[in-house]
Amino acid sequence: MNVQDVVSKVNWEAVLGELDEFGMAPTGRLLDGQACLELRKLYDQEAHFRSRIVMQRHGFGAGEYKYFANPLPHIIAGLRQGFYQRLAPFANGWNERMGLDRRYPPDLDAFLAECHADGQAKPTPLLLKYGPGDYNCLHQDVYGAHLFPVQLVILLSEPAKEFEGGEFVMTEQRPRMQSRAEVVPLAMGEGALFAVSDRPRAGTRGDYRVKMRHGVSRIRHGERFTLGIIFHDAK
Repeated sequence: MNVQDVVSKVNWEAVLGELDEFGMAPTGRLLDGQACLELRKLYDQEAHFRSRIVMQRHGFGAGEYKYFANPLPHIIAGLRQGFYQRLAPFANGWNERMGLDRRYPPDLDAFLAECHADGQAKPTPLLLKYGPGDYNCLHQDVYGAHLFPVQLVILLSEPAKEFEGGEFVMTEQRPRMQSRAEVVPLAMGEGALFAVSDRPRAGTRGDYRVKMRHGVSRIRHGERFTLGIIFHDAK
């Protein structure tokens, strides 16, 4: 699989427009079925991972996930690099609208060097595994002072055939207003970009800041695997 071709085939104008308006945007299909299955098989190969998190132990929900170790599998490293390059100018625009001084370099390696210099040196791409009754509480993936405001998720299982339930859910908390929720339907191999934490929202008096959270609803039946690609590293 040519990762550069995958990234270039995304309808970036439409995706970034929807991401800006709603705080999330489906990317369309990024991985074929074989690639999804190959990534799922990695879950039982401990050499690929640096840690395993059982969500019940931490009050995160129910289910588990594993953080990849360096070096990342080729396809994950390629997607992380390719998507970052497309998203960095967009992320800089968001920060400018929110009055934040932080600007992101155009290359992922340069951004990660900044993370590592401040102690955020642990890779954050992860595989998540859910079974019947499992779910993921609404949360934000913040691991330190260095934060890239967008991340990528790719569904690796086939809805209706391999699992039921397990919808990807986002909420938007607006100042002095009730929160807005959105369910993001995905098919196997499809991805979605979404805001990690704060993002700007256009209002009648200019931009204002809203807080985003994401999670996964209860799995009613079967097993669900997901690939998460976070662009900042962790302490």
